[in-house]
Amino acid sequence: MISTKGRYALRVMIDLAQHEGKGNIPLKTIAERQDISKKYLEIIIKELVKGGLVTGVSGKGGGYRLSRRPDEYTVGEILELMEGTLAPVACLADKDYDCPRAGICLTLPMWKEYHQMVHDYFYGKNLSDLLGEWEPAYYI
Repeated sequence: MISTKGRYALRVMIDLAQHEGKGNIPLKTIAERQDISKKYLEIIIKELVKGGLVTGVSGKGGGYRLSRRPDEYTVGEILELMEGTLAPVACLADKDYDCPRAGICLTLPMWKEYHQMVHDYFYGKNLSDLLGEWEPAYYI
């Protein structure tokens, strides 16, 4: 299950993409537009900056902006940054995990197939795909 942290991170990234080319966007503005607590967004934006997905500038004219174009982000990379692995079971989440049942596990092929579908789905969608009909200034 994707937590509010992952869902809100996507909303922040979409908001920044929608307002790309308009300078740095203050966190307060994003919080108001997205109806999300500014305090909670501070936690999320910090992780987005640390992960290199967003650039932050302090002081007058400060705020946040995307580090890349919206079509250069995958939903998968955003979610995994915020959520950690999207693997459904421990033996797929950690390659070093030594499962004593791996050789006889009849469910492992199913979990692998499920994990691959989830990975392909989220990594096959770009941030720009979520914008729908929205056309930021640099697309026009």
